[in-house]
Amino acid sequence: MKDLRSMKVGDIVTEDFRAAEIFKREGIDFCCGGNQSLEQVAKEKNLNIAEIEYKLNNLDEVVSNRQLNYNDWNLDFLCDYIVNEYHNKVYKLLPQLMAYLNKLVQVHGANHPELKEIADLFSLVNTELPIHQRQEEEVFFPAIKEALRTNSVQAKEIITSQIAPMMDEHELIGGTIDKINVLSKRYSVPDDGCNTYRLTYKLLEEFEDDLHTHVHLENNILYPKALNLTK
Repeated sequence: MKDLRSMKVGDIVTEDFRAAEIFKREGIDFCCGGNQSLEQVAKEKNLNIAEIEYKLNNLDEVVSNRQLNYNDWNLDFLCDYIVNEYHNKVYKLLPQLMAYLNKLVQVHGANHPELKEIADLFSLVNTELPIHQRQEEEVFFPAIKEALRTNSVQAKEIITSQIAPMMDEHELIGGTIDKINVLSKRYSVPDDGCNTYRLTYKLLEEFEDDLHTHVHLENNILYPKALNLTK
């Protein structure tokens, strides 16, 4: 049996993505916070580590819609998958969510002042995330493919220079979504919430779930393997 306590939570999810379901239920960040050990996280959050270990050792009991073994994929395919599965969805969903949030502020903002703060925070995501994704699509991902294809020194230099700022951007965007989660009380719709309120919070929750997987794929799988290309 593995020593799960000393393993990084990001590595645990990389080995078996079903672990993400366990971490989500426990409020454990496995994407931006993936470099922490399970023991560190459990101590910080005052979680029952023995109970989490038991669940992680019995992942066959976990029902997950995502059983894909991303860690075995070729890097060029993983780049394309991230663009098609996550980037394109982000481009479509961001303006919709921004419009819904602005509407909620107008209609419900007087009774729920947290909506204005949520809308302001999401506006940051709406601005920063597309810029980040375009940089990956136009510079970083092509450099990975070029390094794979030709072992280009220039492509390797681009890879090396891009990873640290991209991880910083992940921290910014992920931390902003975490704040929205707290302000919305984990997307709990108040009693006076209308259908738009319910739809917006449902979309925000789905956006957060997708973002966690998206960032996990990059921080814990794509970036480390891309760095290995530069050695």
